[in-house]
Amino acid sequence: MRKEDKGVIISQLADAVKQYGHFYLVDTTAMDAAATSDLRRKCFKAGIKLVVVKNSLLHKALLSLDVDYSPLFDSLKGTTSVMFCEVANAPAKLLKEYKEGVPALKAAYAEEGFYIGAEQLEALATIKSKNEVIADIIALLQSPAKNVVSALQSGGNTIHGVLQTLAERPE
Repeated sequence: MRKEDKGVIISQLADAVKQYGHFYLVDTTAMDAAATSDLRRKCFKAGIKLVVVKNSLLHKALLSLDVDYSPLFDSLKGTTSVMFCEVANAPAKLLKEYKEGVPALKAAYAEEGFYIGAEQLEALATIKSKNEVIADIIALLQSPAKNVVSALQSGGNTIHGVLQTLAERPE
């Protein structure tokens, strides 16, 4: 492979890391062609970009970025496929469908954290995205306001009913 071609691939990998924000390093060595094709189809349906990479080129792409990805470097051995995604737990949920441990999780970078080793799959599957956490917080904040509004409405629309409802409210 020519040096210019390698530079293009490194640039494309770095752009994908920046664009998606979350990625998983997966070992697909033990998969035959049919199983790999099935995995690609499932990834496409789940909005996951699956790319087989050369470890040295991915290493150089990660070095070219502002974030320190060095905890992942030891995982760049053997055959490596990268699953790029916008939802941090999507690849983990997909990988959990495969009971035999093939494809095997090597490492992941999700929600600005590093997860090294196949034993991290369960933690990755249960991770909440930032949007899910924000939705939970908003629901918690809305709950007390809804209780006050419903209490005020139960007393009727008169000032006397509102005052009575507030007076009866336990402290």
